[in-house]
Amino acid sequence: MKLTVVGSGDAFGSGGRLQSCYHLEAEGSELLLDCGATAIIGMQRLGLDPDRISTIVISHLHGDHFAGLVWFLLHAHYVTRRTTPLKVIGPESIEERFAAAAEALFPQSTRIDRRFEMTFDKHLGGVAREIDGYRITPFEVSHPSGAPPYALRVEVGGKVLAFSGDTKWVDVLLEAAAGADLYISECYGYDVEGGYHMSWRDIVQNLDRLGARKVLLTHMGGGMLSRVSEVSSDPRVLLAEDGLRLEI
Repeated sequence: MKLTVVGSGDAFGSGGRLQSCYHLEAEGSELLLDCGATAIIGMQRLGLDPDRISTIVISHLHGDHFAGLVWFLLHAHYVTRRTTPLKVIGPESIEERFAAAAEALFPQSTRIDRRFEMTFDKHLGGVAREIDGYRITPFEVSHPSGAPPYALRVEVGGKVLAFSGDTKWVDVLLEAAAGADLYISECYGYDVEGGYHMSWRDIVQNLDRLGARKVLLTHMGGGMLSRVSEVSSDPRVLLAEDGLRLEI
């Protein structure tokens, strides 16, 4: 499994980073975990072809994690003239939230006569499903966004990647990350509570309990970015940045 970090930033672009988006490729199939508003920009910078994406999996319904679907649709229709189907899987009401965002930003954009089929489906907490060769299991976490938010566990070809999405610490993350080859964890702050976000203090207290081979810290706010030198020496963790590529 190949991971490319398209966007590793928070909602505010701290450190000049793009919004949440992770590209996975395995066994000839490509998908995205999250699709922040800057996803198409990031993919073009990295030479990733949006038309090769068959599925987009959304962790929760905040704009920095799903709003890029609007530009994904328009780019596919007007620029690449996509013809292959696209599946979007996300929390309950993902289709309605997408339509509301698209119509607010580009009126009548959901009514265009598309050349490709775009379908929506919703997560069922704790229920795994097979998608394009990937086995994806959502775990409900704690991050109010108008619909249940999820951490995601992705299994393919004997490899496991887990992703916290956005959340304060909840013990279900232990189940999502258990035995993962790589666990991508949001780490908004260093040692200050950030509402429904985790800090490095939360994560370091639970690193060994997570049971993942490596932990990739992402979604870092300004305070965390200013102190990454205090974290980088820990052999258990990696630090995400836009454009990072890893073979899992």
